[in-house]
Amino acid sequence: MANAAVFDVDGTLVDSNHLHVTSWWEAFRQAGHLVASRDIHRALGLRSGDLIAHLLGEDRVPEQDARISAAHKTLYATYYDRLAAISHAGDLLRTLAGRGWRIVLATSAGGDELSALRRAIGADEVIAGTASADDVPYGKPAPEPVRRALELAGCPASQAIFVGDSVWDMQAGIRAGAGCVGVLSGGLPREDLEEAGAQAVYRDTADLLAHLDDSLFAALERGRVTPGAAAEAPADRGRD
Repeated sequence: MANAAVFDVDGTLVDSNHLHVTSWWEAFRQAGHLVASRDIHRALGLRSGDLIAHLLGEDRVPEQDARISAAHKTLYATYYDRLAAISHAGDLLRTLAGRGWRIVLATSAGGDELSALRRAIGADEVIAGTASADDVPYGKPAPEPVRRALELAGCPASQAIFVGDSVWDMQAGIRAGAGCVGVLSGGLPREDLEEAGAQAVYRDTADLLAHLDDSLFAALERGRVTPGAAAEAPADRGRD
């Protein structure tokens, strides 16, 4: 049975987090809320409804949620044709597929947004499936998105590694029982990802590709690591 390589998309494979921050900031402003960009950035990776609740809290007017979410979606859509993959993201997916890994995406994006992201990555020929926001009842940090991705890959968590850029990604991967690799391309510090469960952290997909042979992926190929168990990760914990 093949191993499963599960990837988050925004901030991990596509350089889009700054565009999301800008779009969310303006969506909140239009609804009368001034939310710090730093706080929005740290909330990225949550589904829209969860992100709004996380940032505005229980005292918000819930009736505004749908309008804020729709405004963000409209604003972000103006960037679709300018989305760019992070360095060597597509090459990393193709290399892993060539080594026998089943490639699956696990993302809070769906619909036209997901289509635009996949176009930016440019590696559809090796992507076996996508667990999107439309497919699961709960988003990250709940394990459902990763579990759904593993179902699509036809692999147990013991044969899977999840790569993401957010604390929510790491928490979801750990809860699903998969190995977790963090990347700094989303803008969060290494310490945050490690504290959330990352077994190794790399600068970006290009860095991970360059060091693939001494990564968690290679360790799992050799049967020398148990996904989800940080104590059994390779001694090399990645590069800045």
